[in-house]
Amino acid sequence: MAQRILGMILAGGQGTRLAPLTSRRSKPAVPFGSKFRIIDFALNNFINSGIYSIYVLTQFKAQSLTEHIQRGWRFGTFLSDYFITLVPAQMYRFEELGPVWYRGTADAIYQNLHLMENHTAEHVAIFSGDHIYKMNVAHMQELHESQRADITIAAYPVPLAEGNRFGIMQVDERGRVTEFQEKPKEPKPMPDRPTMALASMGNYIFRRQVLQDLLEIDAKETDSQHDFGKNILPRALKDGYHIQTYDFTRNPIPGRSTPNTYWRDVGTLQAYHEASMDLVSVNPEFDLYNPQWPLRTANEYSPPAKFVHESGDRVGRALNSLIAGGCIISGGVVRESILFRWVRVNSYSEVLRSVIFDEVDIGRHAQIKNAIIDKGVRVPASTKIGHDLEQDKARGFTVTDNGIVVVPKGYKFA
Repeated sequence: MAQRILGMILAGGQGTRLAPLTSRRSKPAVPFGSKFRIIDFALNNFINSGIYSIYVLTQFKAQSLTEHIQRGWRFGTFLSDYFITLVPAQMYRFEELGPVWYRGTADAIYQNLHLMENHTAEHVAIFSGDHIYKMNVAHMQELHESQRADITIAAYPVPLAEGNRFGIMQVDERGRVTEFQEKPKEPKPMPDRPTMALASMGNYIFRRQVLQDLLEIDAKETDSQHDFGKNILPRALKDGYHIQTYDFTRNPIPGRSTPNTYWRDVGTLQAYHEASMDLVSVNPEFDLYNPQWPLRTANEYSPPAKFVHESGDRVGRALNSLIAGGCIISGGVVRESILFRWVRVNSYSEVLRSVIFDEVDIGRHAQIKNAIIDKGVRVPASTKIGHDLEQDKARGFTVTDNGIVVVPKGYKFA
């Protein structure tokens, strides 16, 4: 499989709706799940599917992402066909296009077509680097080849009311795309499910030559937005290419007996917090503990988490929570929360339904509720966050419509 398919991950998203978490990092570099970055899930999907030739295309605020991949995602130097290579925006087609960065998702691939020139792959898998899900891409590749498709799109049913956020497809009885609309104001429902619309997940497999031909044509279109959903796929459909859908809900994950239906776009603070809370349920749909589908990330050598004090109401506890290495729960209580590395929760404090990034120190008697606290913040003793939203706003914190409070990286309390 590694010789037949080349993997390309689009990881240049700004993630403006995730600010302030993306004020100093790109969306794919945002931490998730106590030890991972969002990009890790796309990388694991490729590796676990036998795709070992991978380019990661970066652009905005890429330093954090670059360091993460360089530190934790490397193959041996003697395996020439096994690589994970970072590709920063570098105006490779300067003579043709002038001084422009990536103008859209399709242009990001177009400006890097040279990467395919010396590769023997017959197909190219182009996946987003900013969603949370597991996917056996080899199964999608099998369908793509068996149907002799030019393009295969991973598809997922979404509520009709949310269809205006996605590319929406109509298909025939064999799953071949007959219509494609990018973020339509009035999405068409699925014929057999009138309350649902069939959405593109933004994950594609192309025949290599088809991809190159379509991108070359699109690059010459002055009125194009150079986007796969807005331009490439509608043109391919108009020109008669065979576009096949792949039903994500039938995707088999080794070690999982129930259907694989979990796919989340954590593009907003609310969605990010909800997906984080999914992980701490008693039986989470998104399972981090499946040994047959390992989830790798950059190693950081930290000591075990530690829980200390057992005297009266001064008891270090964590309930329905994920606690990373290096954390010390020192006489405080953590409930339904996710703590990244080196967090300290001091005596008599409480953390409830919150996400706490690396190296945060929570002082004694502090009360934290429905919060996301970015890296390196020192919360003073007796501070309350998430209990008085007007006070939180006055401190300059971001507060979402549903009451999630976000404390930015390195914030200094007065």
